[in-house]
Amino acid sequence: MPSISPPLRRSLRGARRRRPAGDNSGRTVWLFDLDNTLHDASHAIFPAINQLMTAYVARVLGSDEATASEVRVKYWQRYGATLLGMIRHHNVDPADFLRAAHDFPELAEMVRVQRGLAGHLRRLPGRKILVTNAPEQYARAVMKVAGIQRCFERVVAIEDMWVHGHLRPKPDRRMLRRLLVQQRVAPHRAVLVEDTLSHLKRYAGTGIRTAWVTGYLRTLAPSRPHDVPMPAGAAVAGASGDAAVRSTL
Repeated sequence: MPSISPPLRRSLRGARRRRPAGDNSGRTVWLFDLDNTLHDASHAIFPAINQLMTAYVARVLGSDEATASEVRVKYWQRYGATLLGMIRHHNVDPADFLRAAHDFPELAEMVRVQRGLAGHLRRLPGRKILVTNAPEQYARAVMKVAGIQRCFERVVAIEDMWVHGHLRPKPDRRMLRRLLVQQRVAPHRAVLVEDTLSHLKRYAGTGIRTAWVTGYLRTLAPSRPHDVPMPAGAAVAGASGDAAVRSTL
């Protein structure tokens, strides 16, 4: 690993300490997911991730894409993340896998956010931490495009989710408990905001409060590798869309 000069190291520490914009008062600590929670990843990013992951799995297995897609979904179902299955069974380099699965030269054209998102986050009282199973470089790039990079005091990406030598992304309880301990936050003060229902269910009984975001659940996604069936004519976003998705899940 290349060394970092002392001036740059001090600059990086200063950047991490920069006070986030908005209302950070109150005892609540918001743990926000990124994809399909703060932006519409179903529009373009998730389909692209699926294609890139499948192509990567096919190269490792030396298989056709249909077989690779089946393996990708099987590992997600068994381990909670395709990456964990690829590490366990094929000894892939996590950084190489994540880099290949999040290679988006046209990212700025793929990100869709609701108008006024940054303002809503700034007005929301309490500390905000981004917790995503995506790699940090991708997460920060999306946040910059969305204009919300200054709303969060910290980004916890998948590179930060190693616990006792093992990668423990969401919905691993040990990883989230460690994060809360590091931040000196009691579980009952934390609210996990997520689009993936299975993640929220996994944290039931831990004392962490949860909020389920459903407005973007409408297509195939690596975090939910199944089509979410929508009734004919159902609205995608808003209360009617939320009700339709809840009824199908």
